[in-house]
Amino acid sequence: MGKILGRYVLREVVSAWLVSMLVLLIILTAFEVSAVLERAAASQFPQGVILRLIYLGLLQYVSLVAPMALLLGIVWAFGRLYHDSEMAAALACGVRPATLYGPVIGFGVVIAAALAAVTLILAPSATYQALALRDRAIRAGQFAPLRPGQFRSFGGGSAVVYAQTVEPDGTLENVFLERNRGPVAQVVVAAQARHTVSPNGRTQTIELYDGERFDGIPGSAKFRIMRFAEHTVPIPMPAAHEVVTDLDAAPTAALYASSEPSHQAKLQWRIALPLMCLMLAIIALPLSRLAPRQGRYARIWLAVVVYLVYMNLLSAGEIWLAQGRIPLYLGLWWVHGVMALLVLAITGVPGTTQRVRRRWAHA
Repeated sequence: MGKILGRYVLREVVSAWLVSMLVLLIILTAFEVSAVLERAAASQFPQGVILRLIYLGLLQYVSLVAPMALLLGIVWAFGRLYHDSEMAAALACGVRPATLYGPVIGFGVVIAAALAAVTLILAPSATYQALALRDRAIRAGQFAPLRPGQFRSFGGGSAVVYAQTVEPDGTLENVFLERNRGPVAQVVVAAQARHTVSPNGRTQTIELYDGERFDGIPGSAKFRIMRFAEHTVPIPMPAAHEVVTDLDAAPTAALYASSEPSHQAKLQWRIALPLMCLMLAIIALPLSRLAPRQGRYARIWLAVVVYLVYMNLLSAGEIWLAQGRIPLYLGLWWVHGVMALLVLAITGVPGTTQRVRRRWAHA
């Protein structure tokens, strides 16, 4: 009977974890889609890279979502079991708590192991691919030919160009150009223009013919107006990152071999997330106990608070470790100890206090 109950509890936990994971991923997907579309519109990303950027971004979020989903899933599942008196009936029949909790801890170990593979291997690779793909998409969008009737940004958004028509030979007709040079805004309108790119790809040039140029500070009445027969506007391109240097994209082996505090802090962060997942699975068991007549969702808010405190301590610890304010040998291990003591205080002290009070009253 114990094995049957263990599988039943595990099924409840896995179902609740899947639902929590799905809901959190849907929320994060909405934010990621919005961010990617905003960058794509600003930099004219090719359409083929948008879905891939969204996928790579979500893969980086899995390491943050999985621990919270596991904590909420366990608290949610056991909250229902306590609320429906199923836990009380199982324990009254002589079922040991280890029989019910063992499969859940095993499931937490499996999730932590899978999360370790994500944080140590998959997430850095996904970050590298996302940054490299984003850089190539920006360059591809910047070097794409102008389209008639569409505004186009250049130089990382430093200039905006519009052409009413584009002739087959590349000549632009009825051209509008706007760029900012510090507080001064520069607006140019011309009858014709041509768009060229330097051989090294570092500068794009707009050659305008038969037009006017307006220089001034927005909100000020002072403007300078110039008429020209030919005017050349060079637009420097942002530096291309052929090699991604973002620390989140660095391989775990490279971080391990480095003695830089910032590299060691990032390595400790990647190790801490799977340990956090396992710790939250253990913490969730006493956290999910309900008193009689408590609602099944009574401990959800407390689980969210525990997760936020845990995550903020890890984030602060990573910053302190990178700054050298915490010795490397201490790393982020102290955060796990603090959380264990905090949850023991939350869940153990009230019960111990009540038992002492009952014994004192009985005496």
